Amino acid sequence: MIIEDDEALGRSAAAHIGRWYGTVHRLPRPDDDTLREHLDQSVDAVAVVSRDDIVALRYALLAEHLKPGIRLVVTLFDRTVADEVSRTVPNCTVLSMTDAIVPSLLAECLAPSYAMLQPDGGGVIAVRREDGATSVEHLHGRALAAHAHDHPRASFRAWLRSLGTSAKALIASLAALSVAFSVDIALGVLVLHEHWTDSVWNAARALTTIGSSPAAEHGPGWYKVLSAVSMLAVLVLAAIFTASVVDRFTGHRMTSILGARSIPRRGHVIVVGLGQVGLRLSARLKDLGIKVVAVERNPQAACLPLARSLNIPVVLGRGGDRFLLERLSVLRARGLAAVGSDSLANMAVAVAARAVAPDQRIILRAGSDEVTTDSQSLFRIGAVCDFPRIVGAFVAASVLGAEPSSVFVAEDRTCALFPDGQVVDLAIWDTRPTDPRQGANESEAGRTASDVEASAATS
Repeated sequence: MIIEDDEALGRSAAAHIGRWYGTVHRLPRPDDDTLREHLDQSVDAVAVVSRDDIVALRYALLAEHLKPGIRLVVTLFDRTVADEVSRTVPNCTVLSMTDAIVPSLLAECLAPSYAMLQPDGGGVIAVRREDGATSVEHLHGRALAAHAHDHPRASFRAWLRSLGTSAKALIASLAALSVAFSVDIALGVLVLHEHWTDSVWNAARALTTIGSSPAAEHGPGWYKVLSAVSMLAVLVLAAIFTASVVDRFTGHRMTSILGARSIPRRGHVIVVGLGQVGLRLSARLKDLGIKVVAVERNPQAACLPLARSLNIPVVLGRGGDRFLLERLSVLRARGLAAVGSDSLANMAVAVAARAVAPDQRIILRAGSDEVTTDSQSLFRIGAVCDFPRIVGAFVAASVLGAEPSSVFVAEDRTCALFPDGQVVDLAIWDTRPTDPRQGANESEAGRTASDVEASAATS
């Protein structure tokens, strides 16, 4: 039984279980009475597939309450909640949809010759695809970051363009105040014939609007005019500088001028859409030593505080905005991943990025729908990661007891990587009993789990 609030994911998981000898029932957002009615029947396993942790947790606890001890598979993003559910309900297997899709996204972002990259401690487990075959390799954790310097070095102009309005005002006003301070010192020494220490002192007094040099009263007329203009300009610049500093400290800034949360300008990956998938992908890239910048449209997105705690720079804006893409140095980026939950919005971002950077590597999170297929046939959008297909197979295999480490697509074949390092083409599980009545009389999960595990062991 599959309890779902996402039709595409539920349909994909049900289709895989159906091909692997299973009889599956889908319940889209059932109420308590409907769920109780179905659980009163013979049910071997329950899978809760939802993008919302609260919804998934509620259905999992309700299923356990109505039928204690039943095999449960539930998708949860929050690791704290997932660990607590696993500890409290021993018969529950907790999955993360992001853990299923992120290895495929990592491979497309960093090394298209691989079908998936899965971080494992200090290294990376990689599955290479070559001539229709797959092979497992173990890479060093920082090996994938070695190509970051292959991109052209960014200029000072690119760094300045990457800054926001407040940061630009801060830099510009600080530079202007520094120039005014230096000019005032030079005029004090050369025109007023002051000692350099007195000139510095008087210039600082003028810069802080305390007062000017006493010798200025006896200076030439042009100096007095220039000094007056300078003091008025300093008054305005000091106000701008102070306001910018206050804004930087009191505002909830997701980027910084320098440091860990500054916007990278070459050899980085741009992640558009800071949902669960975008956040986990950004965190994995950062762990591998790859510079990353995220783009999020919603200033109230739930993952923004988590990104801030992980020092992931986030720019608020629309990922399909040409000026924003240029600000993020898309031409010097290692790749752009559009991983929002809306496939159409992801395609719009990919098309805009393709217009700005025709040769850029673009990764698109999408589903196996007609819109994506038709768009790909018209022009090359980018590498498409089929989210429902990968996650559906991952959930189905876990429901049937196979427990793969990851699921990925290689040469249009859905494959799974198991903890022992074995790669299995899941097409070998797509067999049915010759007598349909035989399949109907057997248990949904018991027979299927044993068959799946046997197939995985012999393949």
